[in-house]
Parts: sequence; C-alpha cells; structure tokens
Amino acid sequence: MRVLGRVVMWAALALLGATAQASPIEQTKGAFVDKFRQLEGEDWPTPTDYRNAAGAPGHRYWQQKVDYRISASLNEATRTISGVETITYRNNSPDSLKYLWLLLDQNYKRNHIAERTETVSPGGSVSMTEVRKVMRYKEWEGGFNALKVTDAAGRALKFTVVDTLLRIDLPSALASGGVATVKIEFTLPMPETRVVGGRSGYECFTKPDQDGNCLFLAAQWFPRAAVYSDYEGWHNKAFVGDGEFTLEFGDYDVSITVPADHVVSATGVLANPEILSAAQRARLAQARTAKEPVYIVTPAEALAAEKQTASGTRTWRFTASNVRDFAWASSRKFVWDAMGVKQDDPSNPLVMAMSFYPKEARPLWDAYSTKAIAHTIDIYGEFAFAYPYPTAQSVNGPVGGMEYPMITFNGPRPVKDKKTGQLTYTERAKYGLIGVVIHEVGHSWFPMIVNSDERQWTWMDEGINSFLEFEAERRWDPEFPRSRGEPRDIVEYMVSSDQVPLMTHSDSLLQFGNNGYTKPATALVILRETILGRELFDFAFREYSRRWRFKRPTPYDFFRTMEEASGVDLDWFWRGWFYSTDHVDISLDKVVQARLDTRNPEVEKAYNRERKKAEPQSLTAARNTQVPVKERDPSTRDFYDETDRFTVTAKDRKDYESLQKKLEPEEAAVLGFKDNFYHFCFRNIGGLVMPVILKLDYTDGTSETIRIPAELWRRNHKAVTWQHVSPKTLKSAEVDPLWETADADRSNNAFPRRIEPAVLKVRDEPAGADNRMADSEVEVTPDSTKTRPSKKDEKKDEK
Repeated sequence: MRVLGRVVMWAALALLGATAQASPIEQTKGAFVDKFRQLEGEDWPTPTDYRNAAGAPGHRYWQQKVDYRISASLNEATRTISGVETITYRNNSPDSLKYLWLLLDQNYKRNHIAERTETVSPGGSVSMTEVRKVMRYKEWEGGFNALKVTDAAGRALKFTVVDTLLRIDLPSALASGGVATVKIEFTLPMPETRVVGGRSGYECFTKPDQDGNCLFLAAQWFPRAAVYSDYEGWHNKAFVGDGEFTLEFGDYDVSITVPADHVVSATGVLANPEILSAAQRARLAQARTAKEPVYIVTPAEALAAEKQTASGTRTWRFTASNVRDFAWASSRKFVWDAMGVKQDDPSNPLVMAMSFYPKEARPLWDAYSTKAIAHTIDIYGEFAFAYPYPTAQSVNGPVGGMEYPMITFNGPRPVKDKKTGQLTYTERAKYGLIGVVIHEVGHSWFPMIVNSDERQWTWMDEGINSFLEFEAERRWDPEFPRSRGEPRDIVEYMVSSDQVPLMTHSDSLLQFGNNGYTKPATALVILRETILGRELFDFAFREYSRRWRFKRPTPYDFFRTMEEASGVDLDWFWRGWFYSTDHVDISLDKVVQARLDTRNPEVEKAYNRERKKAEPQSLTAARNTQVPVKERDPSTRDFYDETDRFTVTAKDRKDYESLQKKLEPEEAAVLGFKDNFYHFCFRNIGGLVMPVILKLDYTDGTSETIRIPAELWRRNHKAVTWQHVSPKTLKSAEVDPLWETADADRSNNAFPRRIEPAVLKVRDEPAGADNRMADSEVEVTPDSTKTRPSKKDEKKDEK
C-alpha cells in the first residue's frame, strides 16, 4: 500500500513539474562525478502551496485534527485494559474521505506481521528470553479483542482489521471541512514486557524476596487515527516493530480506573486533584517553587501501599490539549517526586518535572531522574523552542526507553547482590539513566511537537533528537561517557559494509541504532561545528524547529530550511551523509615546497648546486677503491674539470642584466617575491566530500589551522592539489587534527607520516584437546591402557 501511494504521489509531482523532475543532466563522456549536483528539482519533490520552496509550511498547509474521549479500566488480576473511546475526526484536507484508517500497533496476535517475519541465524544459539517468549505465546495471545465500532447515534459501522490496522467504512463520504464521530469498545491484554517485548506492558516483582506487586505501562493501548497527509494520503503501513508511530494532533479527555491504592502518571494534567490526599496536594504545590525535587508520594507511603493491597478502585482523570498521543502508568509501588522548572516563556513559564519509580529504582532515580528532566527542558528550549506543555514525566519500569507526550518510560536501576544484599549502581547505570531521560524527554520536541513521520524516516526524530541529547549530555558533563554524536566514535560503522543510506525506510534499516541514531547525530554535530559554525547552524535549526512546531515536516522541509536560513548550499552534504554510504577518508599524499625562479644566475645556480650536493653519491663510485684517472694524471684535466654546470658564466650575467632592463616594476617585484609556495596533494579515499581542516606546523615553533571548504572537490572528487603561500618554513602538516570529521584512517592524515603506536595482546597457550578420560575421573598406568578410578577419586572416597 505504501509503495503504490508513493508511486501515485511522484506521478502527480511529475505532472506538476515535468521539467524539474525529468533529470535532464546526463554525463555521457568521461568519468566526472558531480558531488555538488543540486538535489532541488532532481531528487526532491516539487514545492507546493502546502510546502514551499524555502522549506516552510505553505499558505495552504493543512493537517487533520482528532480528539479523543476515553474511559479505561485496568484489571490487575487479568492484566487487561478495557476501554471505550469516542473519536471526533475533523477533515481539514481538501479531499473527501470514504473511510478512516486507525492504528492497532499493539495488536500482538500470534500471527501478526512482526511476529511472522522474525528471522534468526541458522543453527547457533537461542536466549532464555526467546524461549520464554515462544512458551508464552503458546498460552497467551495479545492484541485488541471485543472490538465494537458504532457512530455517534450508536449505529454499527462496518470495519476491517488488517494486521495492525483498522479501517472503518463511513456511511457517507466525509467532506472537506466535515466532522465524523465514531465510538469504539475494546479490550487489550497487556504483555509481560521482559518476556514478549514491546514498548509497553507490565512487570511483576514475584521473586521470593520481592513484594509481589506489579508496574503497568500503557502505550499504543487504544485504537488511534492514522495520519492522512498532503504528501502521502493515508499513512497505512503496518507496524512491524521498528518504524514507530505517525499520528495526528488533538485534545484528550481520559478517565482511568485502577485499584484504589495505585498511583497514576499520564499524559496531560490531573483534572481531579482531589484524588490525592491533602498532604500530597500540599507537597505538589510546594514542589512548584522548590529548588530540589520534593516527594509527592513518599518512599514510606509507597512502601506501606506495597504491604497491604487495598480493595476497590479509583478513577483518575487527565486532560491534554494539542498532543499526538496518550500514555499512562499505574502501580501501588510508585514513589513520586517533582519540582518546577522555570522557562523564559510568557505562555508557559513553569513546567512540572516529575518522576515515578518503585523502591527498586532508589536511590538512583531520586538523585537523577527529575533533575535530568529539568536539564533537558533548559537545553532543548535553547536549541529549539520553550517546552509548551504543563508537565514532563519520567517513569521507571520494564521499558528501557520510550517517549509519549508529557510522559516517558525509562529503565536503568541499581543492582542488589543476591547473596549479600549490597545495593550498588554502576557508572553505566548512572549515565545510562541520565542519558535515557534526556533522550526520551527530548522526544517531546522531536517528534511529539515537530511531528515528523517516524515510520518512514527514523533519523528525523531519533537522529535529530540524538544530536540534541549529545549537546545536552556534554553540557551535563564534558566527559559524559556515553554519547551518540562524537565524530571519532562513528568511524567503525562508517566503513562497515552492513549499512544503508539514512534516507532508507525505517523497516529496511541495517544496524538500526547506528543508522537511525548515531550517524545522523554525528552528521549534525559536524554540520554545526565544522561546516556552518555554531551561529549559522543554531539560527537555521531554531528556524526549522519553530516553523514546524505542531506541524508535520518531511526531510525535504528540513534540508530546504537549513539551507534557506543559513544561506549556505548544503546539497553536497545531504547527498554524502544522507543519500549515500560513503565515508570520510582524506589522505594527505604529498607536500611540495616550491619557490619562485628569480632568473638570477647567481641565485639559481647556487641553489641547484646545493641540491646536487644533497644527493647521495653514486654507490659504484663510492665503492671503487682505485684513484680516478683525472687524479692520477693531471694532464687529463682541463677547463671543464675546474668548472661545472652550476658555474655562472659571463653570458649568464649579461642575459640577466638585459632582463632586468626589460622588466616592468611589477614584474621585478614578482621575481623578487621570496615566500614559499606549498602544494598539498589530497586524495579522497572514502568518497564522501568534506572540508579539509589542515594544521601547519612551522620550524619557528608557530602553527596555523586552515579550513578549506568542501567545494575544493567540486571539479574532481577523487584527488586535488591545493596551494598555500607562506614566508615560513613548513615542518609538518596534518589533516583533521581535532578529529572532527569522522576521518576513518588517521594514519594517512599526517605528512611526514608518523609511526603508529600499538599494543600487542599476548595470547594464552591453547588448551589441550578434549580429555574424556580425565573428565570421567579415571586413569591409566604407565604399563597398561586399562582404566581405573583416579587416585584423586579414591582419596575422595576415603574421606
């Protein structure tokens, strides 16, 4: 369905701009490759009234609006959600719609497409978790059940389930500007996340030394409207596990009924705060102005709730405006802390940063989760725009890291030694928690507000967000130990064969993490630090973020905006980093030091004589022991033995005097110019054209770094020679001295070449062959091959 939709779209674009789309440029002679060929009009779709040529929303831009009113209940015993939702769908498109497509992304049936298309390595091994998943599917099946669809008057509507999609046929076409209301009843058994996997589910603490309670994380838990856009129509590609969720903005009013002693965290604002105790409401008010997180539900209160299960239920109600999704979490185990984060934004001056976590996550979460949220709000607000929502939440549970509007699920915890009970946490867990909170809360900007198509282009949310995460982590700690974005760290992936271009569809990516997260993050770091510089990049990136706030951009809108706002042609950069699998490897093959020929015979012949003296003597002449003839017999010597070709003759002097009389003053000044002309021969081995950052060290102890723009390669992308003029004498030169371009082979960056340091590992001696006799605890004697119990075994028996 997706492929056909794109074919239709491109056909329409071709009709609108046939000349631009026809690719009239065709190289038929020679081997020239234009790495700077413009993408506009050739590879990018033609601008429209909906998306203009500058990369901004056009004057006729539109998007749908979908509102939800949901009543849901959690059955803790069966771990099932039951719900009724009313969807109000506003058709802002210029088209009439005969049906609505909805997403059932958590439709975990045994035969759903993601499960049926899993692949494994032949033979090899299988993990315990994989076996547990196979066993679980034999006794359990997830997915949406008891679906019932009606219109506003309660009349049944025909619907069809297509794997993770739901099509609702409307009784009559929904005209442009019209509104349709549908009501859906459903049930959804929640998966045990650590067994079945997924982006939501439950985790129960049922080991002998645990309390027996559970954490519930609900996401993709209700049928949600699929996107209908100007560039693709219905975005109705089934969810197969990687390409995430493309959704419409709308308003939510959600009531969640849970066991009476549960605490609920959810998208939006708590609309019935009276559900909290008076003390908890007072603490929440105190947290608004606190400089440190304040416990709303204290550790003691959470511990007490764990020990005795309350009877009955309570309903928590949340409202959220202009969000693209809704998620929630529920447990009696939750400790809840919060603090207010001030913003320089009159429309939203205070955001409540809040964390929910069980005792098993303490003290790591008490120390870092809410503070990491606050840090994210500060840094992302600086790079993009102020956080527009009232709350930002981090919830601990079985999901390692996942984002939804105003709420995120994050995983790292301390560890308790099974034998001693000692509680510790690793450095990886500490920075893993800080990093994942920054990353997942950062998704509130991309794609929760700058609403890109996650299923189509992973890099537009994961890559851009990983770039900002990198910036935030470096501002938390300059030596932050785990970051995606450092150019030197992407080299191994860039030279690997197991990769595809960034513009590849999410479901076809190889090395998903490196492709969707690390490479685009690194590309943007390089674009900011090396290509554009911080001032130009930050202005252009902020412009993109604000243009597409609460709208749906495509990659072409991003590319066009970054060029239009920075004033720099970046087609070569997009082509290399986003459309190819080339890597950076620029070799400094040779350096030539040249000077101008003065035409003065006294100078030039003396210079040539010194060069000749510097040459090694003929090996044959050096090894001959006989005295040469001209030394033994002086009569053989003449004028030519007293002079050489470097001797200045009378004619040489006359010719030079004549030349001086003919020279104009400007010409004489040229011949008197004494600076060195250095020729640097660069070779592009990796194929990806990049600026050349060249550090020059001189014999007088000084240095300079020259940044040569990437356009150096515009006429020959394989090899170029570049000239630099200086009165100083060059001692050495180095390409990319600060390791800022992800150059894959540093051994060819320096001239003269350096000796590369290395450490050789000492291998242990190989173990002996399998010895079944020794393993069986028997032995032989020197006189016989007949086995007997080993002496070691006999001593054991005696003992």
